[in-house]
Amino acid sequence: MRLNKPALYAAATTATLALVLTACGGSATSASGGTWDKNATVNIGSLYEPQNLDNTAGGGQGVTEALNGNVYEGLFRLTDDGKVDKLLAKNYKASADGLTYTFTLRDGVKFHSGKELTSADVKYSLEKVLADDSQSARKSNLEVVKDIATPDAHTVKVTLSQRSISFVYNLSYVWIINSQAKNLKTSEDGTGPYSLGKWTRGSALSLNRFPGYWGDQAANKQVVFHYFKDATALNNALLTNAVDVVTSEQSPDALDQFKSNQNYKVNDGNSTTKLLLAFNDKAKPFTDVKVRQAVSAAIDDKKLLESVWGGYGKLIGSMVPPTDPWYEDLTKVNAYDVTKAKQLLAEAGYAKGFSFTLDTPNYDPHPTAATFIKAQLAKVGIDVKINTITPDEWYTKVYKNHDFTATLQEHVNDRDLVWYGNPDFYWGYDNKQVTKWVAQAEEATTTAQQTDLLKKVNRQTAEDAASDWLYLYPQIVVASSKLSGYPLNGLNSQFYAFDIKKKD
Repeated sequence: MRLNKPALYAAATTATLALVLTACGGSATSASGGTWDKNATVNIGSLYEPQNLDNTAGGGQGVTEALNGNVYEGLFRLTDDGKVDKLLAKNYKASADGLTYTFTLRDGVKFHSGKELTSADVKYSLEKVLADDSQSARKSNLEVVKDIATPDAHTVKVTLSQRSISFVYNLSYVWIINSQAKNLKTSEDGTGPYSLGKWTRGSALSLNRFPGYWGDQAANKQVVFHYFKDATALNNALLTNAVDVVTSEQSPDALDQFKSNQNYKVNDGNSTTKLLLAFNDKAKPFTDVKVRQAVSAAIDDKKLLESVWGGYGKLIGSMVPPTDPWYEDLTKVNAYDVTKAKQLLAEAGYAKGFSFTLDTPNYDPHPTAATFIKAQLAKVGIDVKINTITPDEWYTKVYKNHDFTATLQEHVNDRDLVWYGNPDFYWGYDNKQVTKWVAQAEEATTTAQQTDLLKKVNRQTAEDAASDWLYLYPQIVVASSKLSGYPLNGLNSQFYAFDIKKKD
């Protein structure tokens, strides 16, 4: 099992940087040889269309994939190995007590509308994440922000209510948006290497190279995200050259046709996406830890992973993927054991089983996983009623209203173990010791202290079967052999397109 991710891009960095323009105005030559079309359109195939274009208004996984880093940028950028690099922040300093951060912005940065970036835009963007109606996944992590001051146009001073060792890391999730922008669910005004072209709902979303970008120009002129309802249609589009690359392959059975074809390359990267059977820990019978443990033990996660992904993906046994600093292999905790599952049910007073409704998103692989879980739990006397819902319905019913008993959902972010320290999060897990450890970890003065405490959280949540972490998704990117420079890994669902090169 690999603990370190490979480099973010499929092409070597040195080759990417050492580009020499040829006499042909539409082509360039790399140091490693071969030409690529700097005016190319790169067609990207995906199953994840945005719900809207605002990541604080329930835009979903698709809006992160298409717009993060491409259209919008933050003060910091999260690299594929989990490190944080300065981006719109030229530099910063923290006070000795860790309560005040002062950021200096880059000069010469303009929004796509032409307006110059100022500290007022940073203040607005942070306040947008923290607003009452914000649906940002990182809202709770940033609620330590006590005050945001703008001493001048290029300086932002943020005061925290308490020390937060993850503050700069969490800022990498905050898109910096023009404070004067309107209608952000259907339009944009970011600082990234692309501006929004056209979004045709249910079909495609195009991004155009932004000529006024403050940094290095995008390696291609345009990228178009094409959206498909299922993996078969997506693969057919790749085979017929309707798309050049698939961001995340969802049909492992189809991989042989690409592996055996020299016109394609199959890349097996690392993912941070976990498939969860999330219990409502405040709803009976899942208020009982023994019931949660029993359900977890009754499901053969290995068989599920094999049936959905073949030889790809990993079992993890907790919320923590191997790329997080506090990872430990906890797959033996509540491991598959039907006899133990029956014993735990009897001890909890459910020797004859019980019934519950499983709210299931309607896109792959959730329906398949739900059917598998239903069959597995029937063997220990538990009757599962599957209720299939849309992503919008899931957000309102499950995430917002907590109106569910159990649900299936994929969680794409790294370092998201800390949500088990929030009793108000949708799954309702409430262990006072875990909440205390999470708080202490965030106020730690060293990363070693933080890691120590979060390892305790990891083990305790696993032992409590706070959820059943079914498996870690693989990150399989399939691309035309004409392409290079595309992201290999699935960190937080982002898909940086600006370094993708397409051969003439």
